[in-house]
Amino acid sequence: MATQTNFGTHVKRFFVALGSLLGGGIASLFRGAGRLISTGYTIAENWLIDTKKATYGLAITRILLGLSAVGLLVSNWRTRLYSFGSGSLWNGEGLEAKSDFPQIWLFSAFHRAMPNDLAYTALYLLLLALAIAFTLGWRTRIVHPIFLVLWISFIEANDMLGDQGDNMYRIALFFMLFANCGMRWSLDARRREKKFGPTTNESPTTQWGQVQNIAHNLVLVILTAQVSFVYISGALYKAGGDPWSGGYAVYNPLMTDRFGTWPWLSEIATAWGPLVTIATWGSIIMQLAFPFMLLTRPTRVIGLASILTFHIAIAVLMGLPWFSLAMIAIDSIFVTDRTWQNMATGLRQRVRASAEEAREKVPA
Repeated sequence: MATQTNFGTHVKRFFVALGSLLGGGIASLFRGAGRLISTGYTIAENWLIDTKKATYGLAITRILLGLSAVGLLVSNWRTRLYSFGSGSLWNGEGLEAKSDFPQIWLFSAFHRAMPNDLAYTALYLLLLALAIAFTLGWRTRIVHPIFLVLWISFIEANDMLGDQGDNMYRIALFFMLFANCGMRWSLDARRREKKFGPTTNESPTTQWGQVQNIAHNLVLVILTAQVSFVYISGALYKAGGDPWSGGYAVYNPLMTDRFGTWPWLSEIATAWGPLVTIATWGSIIMQLAFPFMLLTRPTRVIGLASILTFHIAIAVLMGLPWFSLAMIAIDSIFVTDRTWQNMATGLRQRVRASAEEAREKVPA
């Protein structure tokens, strides 16, 4: 004869079952989180240690940053003394610098040489030679830190002539000290190849090799974070302004003498109102979405094409080629090594085919 279970027993069984259910669920949740953390840690560890990433992208970054410096120095050669040297002392920065950098002896060479035209020109030529050597990847480990110090000294000597790209330029240049940016497409790589054979990017067998890989790959992480902060903060700042939310912000600077470098081109670009609004709102959306578009290949291609168009438009329409080139240089790390290799192979094949065609059409 079955015994009749009282109410109190049912309640106890209910709470025991509920406790077992919640306990099992929480335990499963912690086990799942643990496996997720363990898997994530393993992936991150392998990514950091196994091989150097974006070796060709960093080479392009080095080349474009170097070309940007060479372009700025060459284009300002004739007016160097007026813009940066003794002729610029009228603005007072020669006596009391607005930037803190010239007050640090390491970065004060150009500031101290400003009153002396001969010394300033010699430093200017030295910086130009370092920029060329950095672009070509000649003795990169030695040239890079000297170039960084002199470049900061040069840019910070006259704060009036700087722009927003200067910060990104020197931040990228500083962190690249810890990466192997001369591993590809450099005279250093060519010299190493002649001495030791083709450069490989295999898993290191020593702890020092692992440390080098970690430093190299962490530089990519830092540059990615820096670029993301710049784009997102820029988009949020723009979104809060009436000209940007009103859809006409692109029009204003192009109508000024300072940024309307090509008035006829500015007129064409701003003649159709909807295009101005698309460019204005599109800039905000593209900058805001860019870091997230890097997560998958299709969106990364769209994002890189959009940001490249954005910077080329700034370079051409607003007359800021060196700023745009510096930003494009940093964005180059987001193109994979395989893509850079395929582009280089395609370019070499086209050059050889053109040379062969020329020889056939114009025989010796």
